[in-house]
Amino acid sequence: MKEQPTIAIVGLGYVGLPLAVAFAEKYHIIGFDINKERVSQLKRGEDLTLEVSEGDLKAVLTGTDNTGLEVTADPAPMSEASVFIVTVPTPTNKYNQPVLTPLIKASETVGKCLKKDDVVIYESTVYPGVTEDICVPILERESGLKFNSEFFAGYSPERINPGDKEHTVTKILKVTSGSTPEAARYIDDLYKSVITAGTHLAPSIKVAEAAKVIENSQRDINIAFVNELSKIFRMLDIDTQDVLEAAGTKWNFLKFTPGLVGGHCIGVDPYYLAQKAMEEGYNPEIILAGRRMNDGMGEYVATEVVKLMIQKECKVKGGKVLVMGITFKENCPDIRNSKVIDVIDELKKYNLNIDVYDPWASAEEVTEEFGVDLCTSEGELDNDYDAVILAVAHKEFRDLDVAALRNDPSVLFDVKAFYDKKLTDGRL
Repeated sequence: MKEQPTIAIVGLGYVGLPLAVAFAEKYHIIGFDINKERVSQLKRGEDLTLEVSEGDLKAVLTGTDNTGLEVTADPAPMSEASVFIVTVPTPTNKYNQPVLTPLIKASETVGKCLKKDDVVIYESTVYPGVTEDICVPILERESGLKFNSEFFAGYSPERINPGDKEHTVTKILKVTSGSTPEAARYIDDLYKSVITAGTHLAPSIKVAEAAKVIENSQRDINIAFVNELSKIFRMLDIDTQDVLEAAGTKWNFLKFTPGLVGGHCIGVDPYYLAQKAMEEGYNPEIILAGRRMNDGMGEYVATEVVKLMIQKECKVKGGKVLVMGITFKENCPDIRNSKVIDVIDELKKYNLNIDVYDPWASAEEVTEEFGVDLCTSEGELDNDYDAVILAVAHKEFRDLDVAALRNDPSVLFDVKAFYDKKLTDGRL
């Protein structure tokens, strides 16, 4: 295992690119992605995910002989690498089952490039056992090399929080693991060389895999709890935010807020753990109950809005609704697994006409993913909406004159408790 390796990073999305840029300050990095358009953008210094600044990206693209980032859609250059880090997405399908196809394809590509003493590290979210039981056999088959004698593996779960400019990749403590004690120490030292927050060396790959899925499963369950509380308190005509503020004065109260739970982690990881549990013959009750609660919140929000419209005698059939925000979280262009679409789809059942406004999202991506035409500027909006739903708390919405967009009567529903409650007709 080389002390100054060339590192290949497979997948240059929200996880892979920030990691590649961090490593590129000390190592020669070959960044590979199958998306040729994405590669072309990165070569120009453009990151449409907004995770890496143009200045930081261009700085590593013009590195030295021993450092810097080389981006490519051709897997051939990866043969120069001795360390491979796989950061491809691991989504779920419409039945909430794990989809390992990107991981399998990436393993096949890496396997064709493997040489004696190379190391392969996986960062993609998986359930315990995937690295050694699914990925390693593929690497062996494609390379013709023997695991743990001719090549080694590790797992270091990604902890990227899209849009978060404070907790960036080098400032988040990194869990590491390896397939042998020597490989584990090597992998830990490698990450330690760029992760200023430090590392935690797990005793096995399976422990590291399990740690990843429970981090977000725990958050998912806690959010499901407050979502259920929100439903109860709305029935009792009590403001949920007031209750949470009061309860939060206790030193050990966990501060979670209700909302739509989407994205590539919290809305997905619990299903990976549940899948493995069911394969072992156990039906996970709490994990799946939390998922059912959170997956149903989009429909719940839409129904509550329609109820308020009826109470205020707003026009429902043929009425106009403005949905503000479609990304999965605020101040971020990421639309993956956004639950706002669940609100929109439910509203359509009431024959409502819906405009969606989001200054952060790509109109092209939204149309391709959801079949929705997106308004990306305030000038595209009308001034006669029968209901307005604040679904995502983008900073631009703070200064938006929402009152000027509304009919009289109309409803303003605040999913994120973003506005003063005196200005709204309802919120979670």
